Amino acid sequence: MRKTRRQHVTDILHVKDSGHVRTITLNRPDKKNAINQRLAWGIVEAVDAAAVDDNVWILAITGSGDSFCSGLDLSDSEKYSSLSPQSAQLDDLGWVGHFLLSIRKRCEKPVVGGINGVAVGAGLGLAMATDIRLVSKSARLMAGYTRIGGSPDAGLTITLPQAIGYERAMRFMAENRSLKGEEAVAWGLAGEVVADDTFAERLEAYCQELCAWSPITLRLLKRGLVRAMESIDMEQQLRLEVSNIQRAFASDDAKEARQAFLEKRAPRFAGR
Repeated sequence: MRKTRRQHVTDILHVKDSGHVRTITLNRPDKKNAINQRLAWGIVEAVDAAAVDDNVWILAITGSGDSFCSGLDLSDSEKYSSLSPQSAQLDDLGWVGHFLLSIRKRCEKPVVGGINGVAVGAGLGLAMATDIRLVSKSARLMAGYTRIGGSPDAGLTITLPQAIGYERAMRFMAENRSLKGEEAVAWGLAGEVVADDTFAERLEAYCQELCAWSPITLRLLKRGLVRAMESIDMEQQLRLEVSNIQRAFASDDAKEARQAFLEKRAPRFAGR
């Protein structure tokens, strides 16, 4: 029987080791794993911890219940940062930028996304930041920014065009498309669709399969691929995303979009 070395459980995040596989599970099932400040920084901290643990060869990120991550928890106004006050004041990216930086730049180990359910907004950004994605048949993937008068963040302007190409990324977000498991694979947002009732077992088995290879080989493979894809400055692009979404949310159109969303009606945009 495979030995489980470590298990760390909090009220919002589970971290469990099985052999050389570490699984991070978002644990706010009553909120469909919506992101608040504590959960977001908890994910970043957990990825950073796995990156420097030589016993961890493969990292998996998934969600509890029937959801991967439903995006930002708009009902939660909690102020929290894992950074010191001085560092937090200087950090203009916040957790929304550190998802991609922690998974792609600071962690050279393969990170497998187990998209077991809905992945929307920043939740989709977290999913797309992973290196390899398995998606459940009933999972629903959507950007959702046009619906609330926002613009993409969490690295989606980088990861989506990389995964599916420029026009498909443009259409997917501009048309506010929603893709279920098989469609997501057809579009290129994930590499494998799995039946809902066997999803957890397949995610575990797949990660263990990757452990059959040398962790040195896999780390060098990821290092080379990430470097090859960096035709743009990642941090500069993430700052552009943050600047864009701040401008978008400050507009009257964004306020109208959010109000219309809450009132379940079509928005009336004025272009200001």
